[in-house]
Amino acid sequence: MLTTTPGLMDEIRGRFAYVDTCPEAGKRVFFENAGGALTLKSVVETSKHYAGIPDNQGRDNVMSKALMDVIAKARADAKTFLNASSGYVFVGESGTELLFRMISNAIIEAPEGGNVIGTTLEHPASRSAAQRWAKVAGKPYLPVVHDDETGSVDAAAYAAVVTPETRVATIIHTSPVTGMGVDVGAISKAIRSVSPDCFIIVDGIQHAAHGGLDLDAYNIDGYAISPYKVFSRHGYGVAWISDRLQALPHDSLIDGPEGNWELGTRDTGSYATFSDVVDYFEWVGTHFTDSSDKRTRIEAAGKAIHAHEQALTHAMLHGKDNLPGLADMDGVTILGGIDNPRREGLVAMTVEGMDAGEVVARLADQGIRTHIRKNDHYSGNILTPLGLPACIRVSMCHYNTEVEVAQFLTAMREITEDARAAA
Repeated sequence: MLTTTPGLMDEIRGRFAYVDTCPEAGKRVFFENAGGALTLKSVVETSKHYAGIPDNQGRDNVMSKALMDVIAKARADAKTFLNASSGYVFVGESGTELLFRMISNAIIEAPEGGNVIGTTLEHPASRSAAQRWAKVAGKPYLPVVHDDETGSVDAAAYAAVVTPETRVATIIHTSPVTGMGVDVGAISKAIRSVSPDCFIIVDGIQHAAHGGLDLDAYNIDGYAISPYKVFSRHGYGVAWISDRLQALPHDSLIDGPEGNWELGTRDTGSYATFSDVVDYFEWVGTHFTDSSDKRTRIEAAGKAIHAHEQALTHAMLHGKDNLPGLADMDGVTILGGIDNPRREGLVAMTVEGMDAGEVVARLADQGIRTHIRKNDHYSGNILTPLGLPACIRVSMCHYNTEVEVAQFLTAMREITEDARAAA
């Protein structure tokens, strides 16, 4: 756990911009990490540096060659972070855009006929892409229904839907609404046992900040990340694709470089800032392993981050010192259940007798930033089956502290007491 090393949490928090202060609102606790995590200070400096460089990639000059070296390093760093021994890494407009590109190419270029499957747990980025392009290709889309009680989906649910004719399958690694992760490796195994050549595309956007990625073990074909949700900045996405997905026909310039999936000149700064993210994970890992191997350090960081976030969510749900947790507050309902081992640093809840938006506003008044998830195109797939118009999402990352959790619980105790008094 991060707090077992004296002074480490202070060092970690010192590496992030605006860790406890909003430039507009002043002092605040940031529990809106699922909407976009805090940004590393190194990312801010790297962005500033590359924004001022006028040179293009692929030219015969020293600066251009240096830019190409930065890109090559970032691709290698990303593959180490993902534990991908093969395949191709490239950047695009956003994680959503990259999911659309991977999914559309897989569906269109897969053998004719067959079907496409995906789960109702997914963010609309992958669901929309799969359903749109399945219709275009004349391939039926078959939904894998998630479990409302756990807020997740398992391999058995996929096994009940996949057929030998399944051409493409989509998976979400972690739900941004329930905060529950899924066993990507087990689901992939279930799919491939029935349809070995199926293209499997994974939305890793919510999961990446919490560490613990192992693409070699997943046996998949595509994985998307939105770097602004994993300590970098807005304006780009990162994708990994397998060799066989890379080889499919796709949008590209005639007679251009073979296998290239990027369209136009990309921002070298985006690549460089993702290296900053990977370097940060490695730095965290140095406090938990004596190994000099980068991947070993990243794995150690992932385990420490997971343990710290579990401790935070346990304190939020079950209390800290003399403060009651959410599970002990009258009128509070936790989506996905209270003690759910799938949970990754996120608690989604409702308060009986009080609108979710009012709860978020009350918390904001006390300097605690959370978010409302409404029953709309983003979250209706989760909230509609539960009969909920909205919920409150409280999302944490490893730089959050138990002191901040205690501040949140103090505010929630007052809010729930007011809700009971008004009932």
